[in-house]
Amino acid sequence: MTVQELLPIVAEQREEFLHEDFTQLCPRAEEKQIDLNSKLAQVVIGVRRSGKSTLCRKVLREAGVNAAYINFDDERLENVQSADLNTILEALYIVYGDFAYLFLDEVQNIGSWPLFVNRLLRQNIHLLITGSNAKLLSNELTTHLTGRHHKISLYPFSFAEYAQAKKIETSSLTTRAQAKIKRALNEYLFSGGFPELLYERNEQDYIMGLLDAIIKRDITKRFKVRYPDVLQKLATYLIDNFAQEYNATSIAEVLGVTDHTIDTYCRYLQEAFLLLSVHKFSYKSRERIRGKKMYVVDNAFISNRKDTFSTENIGWRLENAIFVELLHRASVRYEDVFYYRDRGFEIDFIVTKGGVVNELYQVCYDISNEKTRKREVSALLQGAKKFHCKNLSIITFSERGTIENDGLTINIIPAPEWFV
Repeated sequence: MTVQELLPIVAEQREEFLHEDFTQLCPRAEEKQIDLNSKLAQVVIGVRRSGKSTLCRKVLREAGVNAAYINFDDERLENVQSADLNTILEALYIVYGDFAYLFLDEVQNIGSWPLFVNRLLRQNIHLLITGSNAKLLSNELTTHLTGRHHKISLYPFSFAEYAQAKKIETSSLTTRAQAKIKRALNEYLFSGGFPELLYERNEQDYIMGLLDAIIKRDITKRFKVRYPDVLQKLATYLIDNFAQEYNATSIAEVLGVTDHTIDTYCRYLQEAFLLLSVHKFSYKSRERIRGKKMYVVDNAFISNRKDTFSTENIGWRLENAIFVELLHRASVRYEDVFYYRDRGFEIDFIVTKGGVVNELYQVCYDISNEKTRKREVSALLQGAKKFHCKNLSIITFSERGTIENDGLTINIIPAPEWFV
């Protein structure tokens, strides 16, 4: 592209960048993770429409720094090649004048971008980068920007952010306030946390459009997928069967392809952040690699799709939301999240740090049934002994209390309280 072709695009994006109103937006915890003074590229990754672009623009605007902005997720820039990057830089200087900060939005759409980023870093330009594909950090960043980037993972709204955006008081202990919190959580477990969904009436159209963009643009086009229909069916199958252990062989038999194809396409779905995996805990790395469960990045994908047969089991929805929240917390605390299962018992989530087990979680919507209660308690007690952990919790929808058994204390925590 020529400078003349680029100038109107850059100018239009500049107008959007400079006149966007951020005053009514819900603050995100990840804002504090972006270090504008750092010489490292600040890389924000996450699923499409989780708020990455808004987060970065808000941080730059509120800091009052001299910044330029280019969004590569623009159909007018669809055919931009790596050779055009310097021309884009020239257009940015013409429109913005001199700048010390540059925000490259959805940069993974352009080939050879890491070399361009490296050159900008050598010129002491402070960079913010976003991407909707984990490959942004796997191959390109680790190959070309080793030690020169800081990763920030952004997920759709947590329940605390969802409640804040909807102006729901979460600290009040009145009966009315607590009822509102529980109602909001119930809505969140079905509607999910995509920020734009708070203002959309037709949730299904929004999610179907988003899912289509992820499948076709972030995966099929980028990876030149040979069997796009298999990819679509696999995505549907895994979303419908979330919170279950992944078995490539059984899925391959259903879809009529090889295990290798299923594993490859599953990796693509994870790299696009549509699906999230959790590995089975073991002190042996070989066993950790073998077993894994699949979850969905946001509950909105579970049922807001056409022809879905996904379960309406709200307990599994609660488990999915809690897993995403645990990942969010783990990324800040440098922790890891696992699950555990053997013939004797199962632990929903194990949180570790530096190889040491710190927390064991069971998730159960309702433990009023005595059989259910005994099962969850027994699993935690066995897990506590096996992993030498005393921080034991059962997260329910509304029950609160403690259980003392064999010198151990199990905390029963209502989900609205745990989330906020």
